[in-house]
Amino acid sequence: MDPMSIQNILGEMNPEALLADGFEDALIGYAEVFNKIIALYDRQACIEILMKDGMSEIDAIEFFEFNVVGAYMGADTPAFATILKEP
Repeated sequence: MDPMSIQNILGEMNPEALLADGFEDALIGYAEVFNKIIALYDRQACIEILMKDGMSEIDAIEFFEFNVVGAYMGADTPAFATILKEP
């Protein structure tokens, strides 16, 4: 499913769900947390996006952990999944 379709579903289920700017291609779905629907991103895909923008892997991981994962904006803040199981 493309990111725009996922954004549309999120908008219908929780109009207050926050999205992570610049990581549209890493949006993989939604998660339910304490009866709230929030955006769900693939953590590794987010890091790869930062690397495509010119960061080294170490810099991308540090930036992501501090500035993205560490940016709690309330109950509608997105979640970032570490995918361990191959499809």
